[in-house]
Amino acid sequence: MFDRCRREITYLRLSVTDLCSLRCRYCMPAEGVKKRDHTDICSVEELVEIARQAAACGITKVRLTGGEPLARHGILEICRGISALEGIKELCLTTNGLALPELAGPLRAAGVDRLNVSLDTLRPERYAWMTRRGCLENVLEGLRAAADAGFAGLKLNAVLIKGFNDDEIPDFVDLTRRYPIEVRFIELMPIGAGSELEYLPSDAVLDACPELLPASEGGVARRYRLPEGRGLVGLIAPMSHRFCAACDRIRVTADGMLKPCLHSRREIPLRGLSGEALRKAIAEGIAAKPEGHQMDMAGRSFAARDMYQIGG
Repeated sequence: MFDRCRREITYLRLSVTDLCSLRCRYCMPAEGVKKRDHTDICSVEELVEIARQAAACGITKVRLTGGEPLARHGILEICRGISALEGIKELCLTTNGLALPELAGPLRAAGVDRLNVSLDTLRPERYAWMTRRGCLENVLEGLRAAADAGFAGLKLNAVLIKGFNDDEIPDFVDLTRRYPIEVRFIELMPIGAGSELEYLPSDAVLDACPELLPASEGGVARRYRLPEGRGLVGLIAPMSHRFCAACDRIRVTADGMLKPCLHSRREIPLRGLSGEALRKAIAEGIAAKPEGHQMDMAGRSFAARDMYQIGG
């Protein structure tokens, strides 16, 4: 299905929870979030039905997000249900990696095709500071478990933060020399607690590693490769290199609100709908996609929610 700007919308980012096992400083409050009653968020059946009707609107790729999606009760059932839907060609999941030692194999068996693991630093003490409670070695163990489970094309998502991990850019890039993974550097966005840290443009990666060579495009990412490297480096730059003209996604929050744009206040309620009524609401959300966000003009997001409440 095409939106009003003639962009074909094929990608749904579906949040299954706003809970997380970490408290990353750009995302979560230090005290965590209050666990909501199960009636306040979409049930397993509702999430699968949303994906089913999204597929009827032309969605072919679903990414499960949070919070931390592996903290959601019933996550394997959700994965099995969505992966079996007609029209869904790819089911992905973004995770902090901590639960992968136990769940990597079951996720693969449940139909998950690809994993993105969030990792903003390779230094244990910095990881503990940023996450307020995490242990880097647990993430590395999760990555090994994912590889052992047969997940190919693993991606690491690193949010660029000036004064925190800018000196680690070469270390992250060097991972792609040794391993067949894609390291994705993501610009920090002025949303929620992210406004309290210092922005660094993605071009800093090219400045730090001038040996990088352009590679094939990868969705909204500009991709590069080291000479003789086994993996890829992706730059996702919503601030410095707006990719709105190529945006092919919609988002649904864990409480069932469709957001045509991450940074827009507009939300379309989906809970309580099914079948044709739900399909029409999703189509309405696709049609309501704005031409682009206004962050570069206003210097802030208009999302009206924090990132964990929307889905990363």
